[in-house]
Formats: sequence, structure tokens, C-alpha cells
Amino acid sequence: MKGFPAYASTWDKTWHYLFRIICCVVFIFLMFPILVIIPLSFNAGNLFTFTPEMLSLDPEGYSLRHYRNLFESPDWQVAMYNSFRIAPVATLVSVSLGTLAAIGLSQGHMPFKHPIMAILISPMIVPLIISAAGMFFFYSRIGLQGTYFGVVLAHAVLGVPFVIITVTATLSGFDKSLTRASASLGAGPVRTFFKVQMPLILPGVISGALFAFITSFDEVVIVLFVGSAKLKTLPWEMFSGLREQLSPTILAVATVLVSLSVILLTLVELLRRRSQRLRGLSS
Repeated sequence: MKGFPAYASTWDKTWHYLFRIICCVVFIFLMFPILVIIPLSFNAGNLFTFTPEMLSLDPEGYSLRHYRNLFESPDWQVAMYNSFRIAPVATLVSVSLGTLAAIGLSQGHMPFKHPIMAILISPMIVPLIISAAGMFFFYSRIGLQGTYFGVVLAHAVLGVPFVIITVTATLSGFDKSLTRASASLGAGPVRTFFKVQMPLILPGVISGALFAFITSFDEVVIVLFVGSAKLKTLPWEMFSGLREQLSPTILAVATVLVSLSVILLTLVELLRRRSQRLRGLSS
């Protein structure tokens, strides 16, 4: 059969197609809830189900009313404003700390490299409810509970591991002789970083920043513990809506968040391919 090596057995060919079918089934299973939410967000009624008009593709069954409510409701506007003023700052803090940590951990003479790496990426491993409870008690003691700065720091802690992992992966293919050549030409460490290292590891830094932004923008558990009523974010408002009033506007918000995540993850993939081209790993 075309596409298979000459030594491939019948079982190898069968498993090839069976594996593809299994992957497609798993993909559909994971994506099905999202594929249901998106059309429901255009429901003209106040229901969380497909109406007869929607099933018959009647234009009267579809509407943008829930999207209008998202951008006109004071509660949703405040939540959106808080999300967009918390996530970018938390991302900036995550990128700054994570990039410096990744560069330090990439040095061969760094002592206790593996224990430090394990501690820095532990927020990805520890359950969020435990991290949130710990931050709540710690912030209560130092006066950061319910403050904007406290929420930003909490989200930055969650974003740092993503930056460290992506930047470390980029640095694994970095030619360190470039920094030595820069130093031999009289450039200091700071100039070497911005002129030599940063342009080459920039795809990894931006990828980490996108992951950190998505983590902060979509996070709800931490902000429930360390935030306040004045710092409600979009996920918090969605959680409140599901628990108290079941507003169909939640479906519109979910669609917007999914679209934003898809766009950002697409950028991450494009940056990953660019990084591979810069490192000579692909054509």
C-alpha cells in the first residue's frame, strides 16, 4: 500500500489506521462540549438547550442578545475590565521572573539546579485548591488579601512555570559560544543578553507569555480565595452566574474565551515552528 514501508506487515497497516480512528474518537469526545456551547451562545431564548427553531435552522431562533448583554451589562463589564487589567500585568511579572530563572538554571555551574527547578514549577503540580488556601492565609497575614497587587502576584506565581519551561526548552539549543564571543568583543552581560540571547530565545519567551496570559485570564480558584468583590474577573462572574442565576450570557463568555484561547495557542504553534527554524531543526 502506498505510504507504508516494504517491510510493514498487515498488522502494522491495520494498527496505523486503528490508531488514527482512536485519536479521532478521543478528539471528538474532548471537543464535543465546546462544539455544543458555541451554537448555544447564539440562542434567541433564555434556555441552555437547542430550541425547535434552532434545530430547524430558523433565523428567528438565533440572536446576538447574549453577546450584547456581555458588553452592556455593568457586572460583565467590570469583570472584563478586571480580567484585562490583571492578566497583562501578571504576564509581565511572570515573563520577567521566569526568563531570568530559566537563564540562571541553564548555566552549567548552577548549584542545586534540579531541586530549584522542581520548586519553581511546583505550582503546576500542586492542586490549585491547596495553593489558593495557602495564599489566602499568607496574604491575610501580610495585608495583601483582597488587593489588586495580591491577585497579580498570585497569578504571576501560576504563570512562572510555563515561562520557565518554554524558555528552558529554547535555551537547550542555544549556542553558548555566541555569548562568549560577545564578551570577547567587549559587551557586558546586559548588552549580551539583549543583543545576542534575547533575539534567539524570543519565540520561547513569547510562547511562555501567551501561556501565562491564558492561565491568568482563565483562572478562577485562586481569585476566589485572594480576590474581593471589587476584583471579580470573567471566570469568577461565570462561576457566580452558574451558581446563582444560570444566565445564558455565560455561553457567550465561554465562546469568547475559547476563541481567544484558540488564537493564542495558534500563535504559540507559529512561534514554536519559527523557533525550530532559527535553531535549524526544520526546513
